[in-house]
Amino acid sequence: MNTVLDPRLLLERATGQFAALVATVEPNRLDDRTPCTEYNIRALIGHVLGNTLAYAYIAEGGSVADEPGDIKEVPDDDWAAAYKASGERLTAAGRGLTDGALDNIVDLGFAKMPMRAALSAIVMEIATHTWDLREALGTSPELDQELAEFSLAYAHDTLPPTRRGAPVPFEPVQPAPEGADTYGRLAAWLGRKASAGTPGI
Repeated sequence: MNTVLDPRLLLERATGQFAALVATVEPNRLDDRTPCTEYNIRALIGHVLGNTLAYAYIAEGGSVADEPGDIKEVPDDDWAAAYKASGERLTAAGRGLTDGALDNIVDLGFAKMPMRAALSAIVMEIATHTWDLREALGTSPELDQELAEFSLAYAHDTLPPTRRGAPVPFEPVQPAPEGADTYGRLAAWLGRKASAGTPGI
């Protein structure tokens, strides 16, 4: 696992991968449930869209007061374009950061951490919800393994089994079944019930 990879280098890959999957969602699937039990597909996309914009604001020098929260008011046929634009904004914000800026402490509202850790967190968030969306759709596109490896290493480092429950928004660690791929192991670590042999990897 590459745990020292600069998270700025992963923003375009993470957001692009999620955007590509969102573009395959038909409007009649938006009410389908996802493995992230709090959300159906529409709410999941709105959640990731809001978080992507929030981290873009922070990387641009904004404050938590600028964070939009989960986004609900997007026409059903506009989710793909809305997410693509948010991903491009986050990627551009990341590219605009100097190496030194990665050590700056930023306030995320729920925690303060170096910018490097904050960007790593949003990569993990997007990668995990990409798995959620793929599972909900029942499709089998090949996913970026390095994103999952980076995210799982970050999750192991920052979200041990004892750090669950409020304010940490993850369920207890679930056992990853034998044969689960890296995305499945990431999902299980963050509280999802993953199946063995996730398609497409």
